[in-house]
Formats: sequence, C-alpha cells, structure tokens
Amino acid sequence: MLILSSLRARWASLLGAFVAVGLGVAVMAAMGLGLAAALDPPVREPQRFASSPVVVAGRDTLTVEVRRGPGTAHVSKKLDRPHPVDSQLVRELWKLGPVRLDGSRRDAVGVDASAAAVREVVGDRARVLTGADRRLVDPATERDAEALVGVDALLGTAAGVSVFVSVFVTASTFAFVVALRRREFGLLRMAGATPGQVRRLLLGEALAVGVVASAAGCAAGGRGAPWLGRVLVDGGVAPTWFAVSGAAAWPYQVAFWTGVSVAFTGAFAASRRAGRIGPVEALREASVDTDVMPWSRRAIGCALLAGGLGLLAWKLGSQPADLLKRKTYTTQPMLLVTAVAALAPVLVRPVVRLVRLPGASGLLVRANASASVRRTAAVAAPALVVVALAGSLLGSAATVAGAKATEARERTHSQFVVTGDALGVPRVSGATVSATASTAVFVREEGTALIRSDARAVRDVAAFAAVSRLPVVAGDVRDLDDRSIVVNEEWERHTVGSWVDVWLGDGRPARLRIVAVLGRGTGDNGAYVTAANGAGAGVDRLEVRVAPGTDRAGVAAALRTSGGTVRTTSAWLAATRPGTGPQTRLGLFVVLGIALVYAGISLAGTLLMATTARGSELRSLRLAGATRGQVLRVVAGEAVLGVCVGAGLGGVVTGVNLAGVAAALGRLSAPVGVVVPWEVVGGCVGVCVVIGAGASGVGAWGRGRG
Repeated sequence: MLILSSLRARWASLLGAFVAVGLGVAVMAAMGLGLAAALDPPVREPQRFASSPVVVAGRDTLTVEVRRGPGTAHVSKKLDRPHPVDSQLVRELWKLGPVRLDGSRRDAVGVDASAAAVREVVGDRARVLTGADRRLVDPATERDAEALVGVDALLGTAAGVSVFVSVFVTASTFAFVVALRRREFGLLRMAGATPGQVRRLLLGEALAVGVVASAAGCAAGGRGAPWLGRVLVDGGVAPTWFAVSGAAAWPYQVAFWTGVSVAFTGAFAASRRAGRIGPVEALREASVDTDVMPWSRRAIGCALLAGGLGLLAWKLGSQPADLLKRKTYTTQPMLLVTAVAALAPVLVRPVVRLVRLPGASGLLVRANASASVRRTAAVAAPALVVVALAGSLLGSAATVAGAKATEARERTHSQFVVTGDALGVPRVSGATVSATASTAVFVREEGTALIRSDARAVRDVAAFAAVSRLPVVAGDVRDLDDRSIVVNEEWERHTVGSWVDVWLGDGRPARLRIVAVLGRGTGDNGAYVTAANGAGAGVDRLEVRVAPGTDRAGVAAALRTSGGTVRTTSAWLAATRPGTGPQTRLGLFVVLGIALVYAGISLAGTLLMATTARGSELRSLRLAGATRGQVLRVVAGEAVLGVCVGAGLGGVVTGVNLAGVAAALGRLSAPVGVVVPWEVVGGCVGVCVVIGAGASGVGAWGRGRG
C-alpha cells in the first residue's frame, strides 16, 4: 500500500524513468521483430529457372580441412565465381529431358527431368538444386543475404545501445529522485522504518514503473515494427520485399523482461544509497551538496575508466585494425561514457569553477551549479552521452572513410580509368594501358582458418607498375610473374622470397612465391597475381597513364572502343570514393537518434523535478529583489551550464576515441586525418540546450512568486 500511495503522490518525479523504460522497450520490441523477420525470411520463388523443376549448377565453394581442437573439420568459402557446367555434362542432361540455358552464362542450367535421374547423371561434378533451393542461382539471392546480415547488425546494435542508454537514464533518474527525497526518507527512518524497508520501497516503485512501462512499450513496439521495415527498405538497407510483422512472440518477451530488469537495475544503486540515509536527514536544511561521491562509486568509476583506456591501449598495441571496425567504434565509447558519468559528481565542481560568467546573474548561476553538484551532474549526464556518441561514432566512421579514400587516391598514378565488364584492351599511342581483373585468393593460416583475400589479376606487369603507386614495404611489384604473388602485411606469411600455398579464385591450388609485400593500411590493400592465376576473370578496369605531349582527348576517344565507361582518374575516384555506406550511415543515425531522444527525456524529467522542488529557493530570490525574468534566466542559465559541462566531458571522451582511431591508422601505415562532425555535435548540443532551458523555465514559471 505504501508503494502505491508513493506512486500516486510521486508520479511526476518518475515520469522520466517511465518514458525512458517504455521507449527502450518499444525500440527493443520493434528491433526484435525486425531481427525475427530477417532471421526467418519468407520463402521466395526462383526467378532465373522458375519453369525448370531441377537446376544443375557448377560448384561455387572451396572446402578445405582445418584443425579444430584435437581433430579436424571442413570449412567452406564462396569462390570468386562459380564453376561453369561443362559441355559434356550438358549433353548428358539433354538425354534426360529439355535443358534450359541462360544466354551465354554456363554457371547453371535448368533440366526438365526427375531429380533422382539428374543426380545419378551428375554425381559429384556439380550441384543439383530442387524446390526453393533453385533460387540459389538467382543473382539477387546472395545480394539479399548480405543485406539481411546488415539488417541483423544494424538492429542488434540499435537494440544494444537502447538498453545501455535506458539503463543510464533510469539510473540517473532514480539517483536524482533519492537526492530530492532525502528528507522524506529521513522521516521514514525517524518513524521506525529500517534501511531494508526504505530500499524495498524504492525498488517496489521501480518494479511497478518497469512493469507498466514495459507493457506499454511492447504495445508501441508492435505498432511501430511495420514502419521500421519500410524505413529499412526505403533506406536501401533491406531488400525490397522485406517486411516486419508483429507475429513473432519472442521479441515481446525479451523486450518486456529486459525493460523490467532495466528499471530494477537502474534503481538498485539508488536504493542502496537511500537505505543509508539516517533519521537526522529529516532536519537537514543545507543547500550545498555534501558526500556526493561515495568511495564505492569512485572505485567503480576509476575501474571503468582504467578498463576503457586499458582496452583501447591493448587493441592499439595488439590488434589496431579492430579499432577501425564499426562494431568496435560503436561499443568502445560506452565504457568510457559510463566511467566519466560515474565520476561526474567529482568532475562537475572543478569544471564549473573554471567558468566565468558576467554579471550578478552569472555569478549566481555559477554558485548554484557548483553548490548543487547532484543536480548539475544529473543535467550533464544526458549531454555527455549524446555528444560522446555523436562525436565518436560519426567521427570514427568519417575518419576511417577519409583514410580509405586517401589510400585509393595514392594507389594510382594514372590520368584515365575505364571500368566495365569484359573490357577490350585497345592499343593507344602515347599512353600506357594497364588491364586488371577482380579475383580472389584463399589461404589457410595457422592451419585453423581459411582466409579469403580480394585480389587483382594483372595482364601486363610492366604497364601496371608504371601506372600504380602501391604502398610497398618490401620487394618489388615488377618481379611479379605467373609463379609469384604480391601480398600485404596481414598475411601470416609475408616475407619476400618465401613460398605460400594458396587456392585461386576458381579453387585451383597453387604454390606461389612472394615477390612484394604491401602495408596493411585500412584493409583495402589486397593481393595481386598475374592473369594466368586470375581464374579466367574478365578485365574490368583499365588504368591509363598518358605520356607528356600526347593529346588527351585523342586518348579518351581511343579508350571508348574498349566498351567501358571512360573517366578521368579524379572523376573515377569521386564516383567510387570509399565512404560511409547507406547501411552504416542509417545505423549510426538510428543509434544517435535513440541517444538524443533519451537525452531529451532525461533532461526534461530531471529539470522539471529539480525546479519543482526549488519553490522556496526561487521565492527567496524574488523576496531579495529579483524580477521574475531574472529568476527564469538564473534557472535557465544553470540548465545551460550543466549541458555545457556535459558536452565538454563528452568532447573529452570523443577526443580519446578519435585519438585511438588516428593512432591505429598510424600503426597500420594508413593516412591519418581526424574528422570531427562539428555540425552534428553542435546540433545535438543545441537541442539539449533548448530542451534544458525550456524544461527549467516551464518548471520555474510561477514557482518564484514573491
């Protein structure tokens, strides 16, 4: 009964936690339903050989034996291109029934015959596909599968960030609720309540909020899931046929119980603090916060900070390439954000004292923010989260993309680039033409893993050396021949002169000698082989260097006879510039949007609670001669100062993360150029300032009547 009475009386102070948990559960439910749709997509009808009951397709995987513990296992990788169905097999299939061909392509054929008869004829020379498996030879199948993997990654990341931020906001809200209710809890202790009863009161309130908010969030998530599916399709992340429904049950269960756990976990630390409040707090009238940082919180904050910095240093020393991956720079800031937020009550006062504001109102703003450390820290925390995530996520993505673009620009020394499928190689007077094709090379490393490396097949090594500027750290590219290979430093074996056993793009085994080693860079420095080892790949790129004094217009005209698209190198680089793809960009903005919404909820809830509890203080200001406008300016100024403190701390976290990315690029011999998304960060700070000033003004309106 006491819990219900407290909820009825204190519902406004718990509104922020209710909205945070409800929104988090809604996001989780919608994301879970999206994951369910991606993990169990509908069975789609085959397109390419829809009228054939059986499809015979060439082998498209390389299977190699590797070590697995004390035994061995077989692992498979997709070949660069599937094997063709040989003519002899096609003639044998004609004896069983009509065979359907797809133009000049011979990677698969359709057969009108029984599956058993076809399997008997084919044996192990090719794959026999029936039913829904016939769609495996459709061009869209692999593309759709890759898109669904991207959907899984995006939704999983967004759900994880939602849980993190909702715990953060809920914990911050309940911590501030305890600070505002110290006298109330002191009265309960004076009336005979034990510390355990006080803790159970707060945890009961949190549990009630969690149950109701989670139920509301599940309902909202179910309604929003179809809209989420349309957004993913319109954003180019999911296939056009992708749709999300509310039929799956497990996302609701996971979201509901996660929401209840989030509310309970967020209130747990605050309940322990509430249980330590003594009866004497009922008599306390001081406005200056004391004992704002128990030693347990200091220890946890310092441990998290040491863990975050230690993890960053360890990755930088052992696996710098991991710091350039989206999964790492999405999750890495969270540990540092939590650490700085835990230490915020200690950091706030020194930071505020560094600020100098003009006039009497400015002096009062600074003094109030420094005295009410808990309130200032609670206001700073949401701004800290949103600035740190915006700066770290978008800044890291832009920094890595910029390094990739610079690498691409530095790898070529040509003036023209021609792209297309199965290009012809024209002879151009006064120009050096280098023809290459896209292929792949597979290598077994440490006997336990089969690694696929993208490669380029070079037709004329001398011409290629003349138009390229590869980041060679050892050896000479000009020594490349049909029995050798150019690798990069990521390979297990990368010593010039050593031999390496590989499988070519069509699965043929080969033993090649390493003649040159490239720097690792951002991961785009692949391998190079000659055309003889290119698995029959057709030329898809011509790089052309024009001799001095040669008419470039004439060269461009001659290159058009190749059948491809002719562009200057700068235009080609601009068109193919490595950057943040639509999937990554949408994912980052989804995560940032979630953080910004939570920041707004937390700011508004905290400031409304805080200002509501300051009625006597604001009335005292009026009695001292302050006008209502001055009172509102002081209250809004305190909110803006708290947001700025949080933004500053978030900027420090951003700086540490971007410094880690820049150091990783340097360690990988990649171009280093840090990109800070000032416009996005400034926009986030502006939104927080507007919400903070508006919420504090609304709360203070009418509270300061003299």
